[in-house]
Amino acid sequence: MMSDVLNPPQDNGATISVPLKPLGKVLAVTSGKGGVGKTFVSANLAAALAKRGHRVLVLDADLGLANLDVVLNLYPKVTLHDVFTGKAKLEDAIVRAPGGFSVLLAGSGMVEYSRLTPEVRDDFLRIMNGLVPHYDIVLLDTGAGISDVVLFAVSLASEVLVVATPEPTSLTDAYATIKVLVGQQKRQNIRMVINQTARLGDGRAITTQLQQVLDRFVKTEPGRPLRLIHMGDIPSDPAVRQAVMRRQLLMQSIPGCPAALAISQLAVKLEDTVIAQIK
Repeated sequence: MMSDVLNPPQDNGATISVPLKPLGKVLAVTSGKGGVGKTFVSANLAAALAKRGHRVLVLDADLGLANLDVVLNLYPKVTLHDVFTGKAKLEDAIVRAPGGFSVLLAGSGMVEYSRLTPEVRDDFLRIMNGLVPHYDIVLLDTGAGISDVVLFAVSLASEVLVVATPEPTSLTDAYATIKVLVGQQKRQNIRMVINQTARLGDGRAITTQLQQVLDRFVKTEPGRPLRLIHMGDIPSDPAVRQAVMRRQLLMQSIPGCPAALAISQLAVKLEDTVIAQIK
């Protein structure tokens, strides 16, 4: 039963870098900077994976400024906030998204959950332990940056996908985020997707350059080098703005456009490299 959730471990309230062994079916979709298309990627990637026959859930882990509901044009009656406060059961907060996957929406403006208190930590752990067994993969659509809530959410995932754009500010913040993930969580493999690229091959070149900078300036443990894995580019495409403004999934509204085809390729690559390992 979905309600049979595990009891989280007790602690003394201190924040720690990695609260438990990362969960094998969880992929954190994160970014150093807001506005790079992270939630757009999470939602459409979930639709692409669902189309390929996977049971997918997207959890809106941006607890302070959630907007997955806006992207999906959903108006949930029950949110993560209601589960946290005991007003609703976990299974009642899970809704079906238009793309054939499930979502657990946070509800925007949850100020009391924008900081990692022991209560937030325990609630989040309990919910994750209740969700993961029921899906082939769970995508955590985290907030941007390196706040304690974001880092805690990422620490629950066995895999991390960093979304960035070619803009210098996005790449600078992506570098800072990756540096923290390596230092605090001892990450060795971090997957990259470069959104809004102008030319074919730009994203791979950017990932290579970022790898070189990290190799030079970020210390890793002996024998544990950091590897950035380029998962793909999503080209700049006017169809994306059309879908976002209409609050529609690109994978459903304009599935043949260049950006949608790139997301489909990303789903295939994740299926071959991540999902195949955890099934």
